[in-house]
Amino acid sequence: MLSDRHRLHVAQQLRSAEHARTPVAPLGARFPGIDTEDAYEIQLLNIRHRLEAGDRVTGHKVGLSSPVMQAMMGVEEPDYGHLLHSMELYEDTLVPAAAYCAPRVEVEVGFVLGDDLPGAGCTVSDVLAATERVVPALELIDSRIADWRITIADTIADNASSAGYVIGEGRDPRGLDLKAIEATLTRGPDALASGRSDAVLGDPAASVAWLARTVARFGVELRKGHLILPGSCTRAVDVAAGRTYTADFTGLGPVSLSFI
Repeated sequence: MLSDRHRLHVAQQLRSAEHARTPVAPLGARFPGIDTEDAYEIQLLNIRHRLEAGDRVTGHKVGLSSPVMQAMMGVEEPDYGHLLHSMELYEDTLVPAAAYCAPRVEVEVGFVLGDDLPGAGCTVSDVLAATERVVPALELIDSRIADWRITIADTIADNASSAGYVIGEGRDPRGLDLKAIEATLTRGPDALASGRSDAVLGDPAASVAWLARTVARFGVELRKGHLILPGSCTRAVDVAAGRTYTADFTGLGPVSLSFI
């Protein structure tokens, strides 16, 4: 476990890395005692810093939601990060790839809440009842840790490697089998990745329920109007300037991000 002074130092390093687009070395190599509690506190230090500067929370994201990624990281549950207004991206606006350290995109079925979620004890039924619409989404992830050489503590401290998001219109989840949404990621005519929504904890709504229960332990609520990104249906793909990446979902339609 780190001291408050060291947590603050790490938070400042991650902020500087993001602003200068100069990643730092993995945290565990420099702070051997760092654990997940430290990492969440470091994440919150930087979120509070951004809120004090005028940003606002627009939702949350879940990471490490597939068994394969959990095994790779040596953990038994996902992690989470915050989505902020400043991270919101748009299909009709070009995204400068050079504004990030090592950007990648992930394909997600997003949940837009029409009502607050309960915290402790939140169930899949609660999630479905509170969801206004499910949306096609691309999450832009980035690592302020050099070469994506991350451990669980690195990614949590780095706000679960989140950097941006774009969503499509979507639809009411009722009548849609949320476990069987097929998703493909393309770059122009090239197919890059494919997957299905049940890659996310067997059911993306289960991931949202897990998140609601987990953040409740820290006094955080998932509120009406928030966007929840429950985890990727496919592997993450590196992005390059001058290319457009499109995720297409059965029953939801496509959403795209274009980079310069």
